[in-house]
Amino acid sequence: MVVLIVEDEAIIACCSAAILEDAGFAVLGPAHTSISAVAEHAGVRRSTVYRHFPDDEALFAACSSHFRAANPPPDLGLWAGIRDPGERTATALRELYAFYGGTEGMYASLLRDEPLVPIVHRRLADFYGYLRAIEDSLMPGRGLRGRAARRTRAALGHALAFPTWRSLIREQGLGDDEAVALMTVLVEGAAAALVFPGGSG
Repeated sequence: MVVLIVEDEAIIACCSAAILEDAGFAVLGPAHTSISAVAEHAGVRRSTVYRHFPDDEALFAACSSHFRAANPPPDLGLWAGIRDPGERTATALRELYAFYGGTEGMYASLLRDEPLVPIVHRRLADFYGYLRAIEDSLMPGRGLRGRAARRTRAALGHALAFPTWRSLIREQGLGDDEAVALMTVLVEGAAAALVFPGGSG
């Protein structure tokens, strides 16, 4: 086991911050960020970066940790105690959409590069797990089974997705409150006892 000295920890933090605080990274994304650019922005030699980050996995892990510490996602406890499912859903979406607004550049780059960079795909598994946990927290209290439960989970998955938020805000020109209201209606409509073509609710 290697124990890093204080200077080493500072270099790791510096390199991680250099990547994440570089406005160009949010545009270029991990697929187009070079070690040379990281070293230059951090003010260290390339060999120093390689010494502390022997591979892309180590570098991305450090950056992910730095990013999560600086941009913590909403705590599920913020809405867990809300009994009404509709109000709980609206609260969760409001908090999540505010988070997306503050981290848009980074997630846009990560999701864009996910099919190209295996490390990004693996690291985003935690993010997708977090979204599934939100989905799970919004299902109790609805008394749903069968097709109605599947429809509601599908609507929740769609409403919670970053691309959905970005489409509603950037492409359709809605404000966050309008987007939250629209997606809440979608979820509650999916949960209602409606008859859909090809089957009953």
